[in-house]
Amino acid sequence: MVDGPATGPEGVAEPRRVLVVDDEYGPRESIAYTLATSFSVETADRAAEALKKIKGQDYHVVVLDIRMPEMDGIKALEELRKIDPHVSVIILTGYGMLSTAQQAMVGGANQYMRKPPDVAELIDAVRLQAEAAQLRRHQAKMSADAIALSGALKREIEQNQPQIWQARASVELVHDLNNPLTVVIGYSALMIDEARKLTEQNPELGRRMAEYATIVEKAAEYCHHLSENWRMSSRKMGEFVLVDLVAVATEVKQVIFFGNPAVEISGTPDAWIKGARYEIMRVFQNLVKNSIEAGASRVAVQFSSGEGRVSVAVADNGPGMDEDHVHRAMHGGFTSKENGTGLGLSICRHLTGSHGGDFRIESKPGVGTTVHLSFPPAISK
Repeated sequence: MVDGPATGPEGVAEPRRVLVVDDEYGPRESIAYTLATSFSVETADRAAEALKKIKGQDYHVVVLDIRMPEMDGIKALEELRKIDPHVSVIILTGYGMLSTAQQAMVGGANQYMRKPPDVAELIDAVRLQAEAAQLRRHQAKMSADAIALSGALKREIEQNQPQIWQARASVELVHDLNNPLTVVIGYSALMIDEARKLTEQNPELGRRMAEYATIVEKAAEYCHHLSENWRMSSRKMGEFVLVDLVAVATEVKQVIFFGNPAVEISGTPDAWIKGARYEIMRVFQNLVKNSIEAGASRVAVQFSSGEGRVSVAVADNGPGMDEDHVHRAMHGGFTSKENGTGLGLSICRHLTGSHGGDFRIESKPGVGTTVHLSFPPAISK
């Protein structure tokens, strides 16, 4: 379809194209002659001939007589619209055919005129309708281009997902550092308060100070690992060693979530895999944090083993998600939190996969969400 004024070989605008359809020779040639001074005009003496022309050529305006043998103007208009929805159609109607002309307007005509038409009115009408057809073609092309661009962008994102992941790595780092840094600040404040009371030389306070200091040390160590992992990310992931998932989950509960009783750990007493300890900590941190921030009052972390796999189920009683939200959460960029980044579950999925693990989400609105992790077990401890 044409999306702008037609131009000749030297860039000169060509006249708009008009097709005059009338079975009567005299009126047909008279209208064609009248319009030829301003437009590029072709004629047809039957609707079938006109439809054949429209299939092979774009026109701006079709001037169509309503009374013709074999196929009248109403039927011709119906078939014409199947071929070209954008061309303007001016219906010509004789005296006493006003109701039929109105029917044609309902069927998709753009304007009707009495036959024979006034010359000046006809030229003005064709010029106006030609411009309207040109605008419709342009808008249709822009819409098609936008749809094509959207599809191309979607394919590009899917094809370049690994590169996109790397570009988002700096955002992930900030996302994961926020939690342990909050712990450092919180426990530092507690240590200051307790230090003031140590003047009384209370042994119990001294013990608590040592406990707090140990937790602060672990959180700071975690922060150091995250920054080092980012610095070295272009080289390789942390070395894989024997890791007890149960011990890691327990440490995350104590260090990151202040021993929150809402977090329950159960199942097998240990679950050994080969992996990077701090990366596994990131997985548990994000899963538990997502559940609590979503409004869950209980987060059950259950470990099991069997069929050659070590399995973890992190289940909460939060608001849950529908299938569409689960799909979007798995691929990142979706969050229900006002200031969230939507990276939490995407990070977990990526890190689980880097350990040879499987990552799956089950969720139901109003019931809660369960994240299933499955890892290959360590051969020996």
